[in-house]
Amino acid sequence: MGISILRAGLQDTVQDLGRNGYAHLGISSSGAADAFSLRIGNLLVGNYGNAAGIEVTLVGGKYKFTADTFIALSGSEFQADLNGVSFPFHRGKYVQKDEILTIGPTQNGARCYLAVRGGIDVPDLLSAKTTHVVSGLGGYKGRSLQKGDTLSIGNLEEVTQVISIKVKLEIKRNIIRINNGLQSKWFDGNSWSSFTDNTYFVSESSSRMGIRLSGESINSTRGHEIITEGIPLGAIQIPGGGQPIISFVEHQTTGGYPKIANVINSDLCKVGQLKPGDQIQFQSVSLEEAETLKIEQEAFIKSLKNNHA
Repeated sequence: MGISILRAGLQDTVQDLGRNGYAHLGISSSGAADAFSLRIGNLLVGNYGNAAGIEVTLVGGKYKFTADTFIALSGSEFQADLNGVSFPFHRGKYVQKDEILTIGPTQNGARCYLAVRGGIDVPDLLSAKTTHVVSGLGGYKGRSLQKGDTLSIGNLEEVTQVISIKVKLEIKRNIIRINNGLQSKWFDGNSWSSFTDNTYFVSESSSRMGIRLSGESINSTRGHEIITEGIPLGAIQIPGGGQPIISFVEHQTTGGYPKIANVINSDLCKVGQLKPGDQIQFQSVSLEEAETLKIEQEAFIKSLKNNHA
């Protein structure tokens, strides 16, 4: 049993929580661009958190179910219907064999997730099922889904109790919180003021590799080149043109631009929902604040596990 792709979305990929621990081989973690939303989708259908789902970007497709199953949509809300009837977000629903789920364009953020009880079953590669689109690794044949593809559903014995969500999930993605980066001292007070006081626009050239921004140029007092070093997820680089780039889930593992800041862990999900034309501002927080925000996010996920449907 599984899912047949009748029409692929703009960029549908199989994603789990990432392929961690291989940066020394030049392979970034990839995984869901909004891991928070994928985790919620998995909870809604009774999967454990790292089960693979389908990540839908900007515009979805048509998906036919080849057996009765239990599904949920999470993340930013898109237009969606099941056999012509509006399909809700953040609620687990049974679907019958041969029913067709149609996902249209987004109504707010960049991505939603189709979670299926049992998870999407593709071969593990380096301990994960996630698709690394840039390098053509993992997922379904190392690429975005196409019309005619058929995905299998995983082991239904490896599931737990489904949950329900009794609150509306709203995450404001226009404020991205940051800590100092490795080269933060290369930028003087004026540069930092420009960086945090001004609004930036998300560029059309943004991707899962990096979120390119346009706005006030940021100048470094020590130039815009460094000896090549490792790049963490969420690092904000300032290349020669002065326009920030947020390194994202398929980022290069090394690079030679100074890093003014890092997006805090709990706000990476916001970055995953940014789409071209969105406006954002950066807000600096302390390491202690960042840790508290992450603890609160994990506590929220834990609280959902007690909301049995």
